[in-house]
Amino acid sequence: MKERSPTALRILIADDHEVVREGLAGMLATQPDFTIVAQATDGLEAVELAARLAPDVVLMDLEMPRLDGAQAIREILGAKPGTKVIVLTAYDTDERIIQAVQAGARGYLLKGVPREDLFNGIRLVSKGQSLLHPAIAGKLLDHVGQLHRAESVQESLTDREQEVLELVAGGLRNKDIAARLFITERTVKFHVSVILQKLGVATRTEAVRVALQRGLVRIR
Repeated sequence: MKERSPTALRILIADDHEVVREGLAGMLATQPDFTIVAQATDGLEAVELAARLAPDVVLMDLEMPRLDGAQAIREILGAKPGTKVIVLTAYDTDERIIQAVQAGARGYLLKGVPREDLFNGIRLVSKGQSLLHPAIAGKLLDHVGQLHRAESVQESLTDREQEVLELVAGGLRNKDIAARLFITERTVKFHVSVILQKLGVATRTEAVRVALQRGLVRIR
């Protein structure tokens, strides 16, 4: 065992799998500038330990009992804003990534990352830098791109086209939309045609799918 540095980074590990926790603790203990202050078995315990022990860095899994990882991150940072949180998880879905980043995570790594990358990542994040696994960074950039495209499309839709799109998403037929908006069915067909063009799709079903994905409409 290497001698601990007096300025060693204080790390809290939060994961509901004992094998993972113990494996991480043993691996991180090989570094003289790391000290494991505690291990949490669920999200609520992670929040309580972080508030009491004030670790420099929290390694947080997302799928946690009692309190979801993303919500645990919010509560940890709400109580101790200076804490740096790194998500270490098997989940790489867009929704999970966005939830963690919005919650305040400064790093997002996938389990199985090379140990040296994890060590260096902890050191970088502790200094205030951000860290994303390359695959995660790509997905996050894609999401940002989709948001920009959605904003561009939404800006190009007229108020009337937006109304028609929302009614189409609500499952109304052209005849019903015409009656609702006090316009002719032929005018509705024209608006739908323009909407399909602007969204880059060929059918109403595709238009609804794309509009939902881009946040242009919501199903009530």
